[in-house]
Amino acid sequence: MPLFSHRFTTASSSSSTASATPSYYSKPSKSHKPNSSISASSRVHVSIIFFSLVSVFIGVAGTIFAISSAGGPSSVYRCGGSKDTSRVSASRKLGRDGGNGGVLPGRQKLLGFVGIQTSFDSGDRRAALRSTWFPSDPDALLRLEQATGLAFRFVIGRSKDAEKMAELEKEIKKYRDFLLLDVEEEYLRLPYKTLAFFKAAYKLFEADYYVKADDDIYLRPDRLGTLLAKERLHSQTYIGCMKKGPVITDPKLKWYEKQGNLIGNEYFLHAYGPIYVLSAEIVASLAAARNGSLRMFNNEDVSIGSWMLAMDVHHEDNRALCDPRCSPKSIAVWDIPKCSGLCNPEIRLKELHKMEMCSKSPTLPSDDVDQ
Repeated sequence: MPLFSHRFTTASSSSSTASATPSYYSKPSKSHKPNSSISASSRVHVSIIFFSLVSVFIGVAGTIFAISSAGGPSSVYRCGGSKDTSRVSASRKLGRDGGNGGVLPGRQKLLGFVGIQTSFDSGDRRAALRSTWFPSDPDALLRLEQATGLAFRFVIGRSKDAEKMAELEKEIKKYRDFLLLDVEEEYLRLPYKTLAFFKAAYKLFEADYYVKADDDIYLRPDRLGTLLAKERLHSQTYIGCMKKGPVITDPKLKWYEKQGNLIGNEYFLHAYGPIYVLSAEIVASLAAARNGSLRMFNNEDVSIGSWMLAMDVHHEDNRALCDPRCSPKSIAVWDIPKCSGLCNPEIRLKELHKMEMCSKSPTLPSDDVDQ
């Protein structure tokens, strides 16, 4: 039956006294005014025109959005409060976390993610690193990632100083090699920054291992990749140069621990701070931890070590991560025990890089360790 046919009536053309033909309804319809059919038809036409205009508007808006989205990749990938300045195309493929603890679907898969901890006062160190083992060109950084299975980013928090932030933005635009954290960049809050780093790294990257390193060590990425590629029996592995030592309770000394009464006279076994590695399962647990639920000691490496004691992790001691000189098997070189890192990193990084033993010697298989 034609649309709205029940609304219409017809009259006999042969007699003015003829009654109207019954409508669709069983009761006889009342006589209609002469313009009733025209009015109804107009309303139908207006409705159709309005619907068509809305459809055209939606289509045009969708087309404009698609064109603008394809016009060029965003230079910063956002993940909650963190930003990875190197991932320039992945943001279009990733949506919300779907309630999966903030973890994003489609995370980039890696053997290892290496976060080089840096600060606003370490511009010279970053320049020295970019002239040695850390590629300064974004394309070269990508090639290193493809060759080793490792991604490298400078990790830094935020500052209330607008001038410092402006300078950082210039550096980001030029190199695109930062992971920015939504935490205050302050030396006394390094444990908080470190936890924020692991949380952000886990959300952004699906890595087998997550590496925390400082910006004042000389690193061999190829040898680090070889170490991480080893088969291990323990899914929760904590790798580093393990140490113990006396707890510093004198407030005048650099490594003062104000919560020393909770520890005792000697620290528990933990890795030196300049570089250590956590397996994915450990970092997943840290990423799921509520903010404020983990104890923070004054020293960042001690804080990490205390968290590892609370978890069933395997401590893997590897002295190639704290070699005081370049050797055929050294992975990370720094001036242990004189300095926590290289004593004069801006100079020493370049000196070490000129040595073939540091920069050009063959990569040897990592030593077997007790698994």
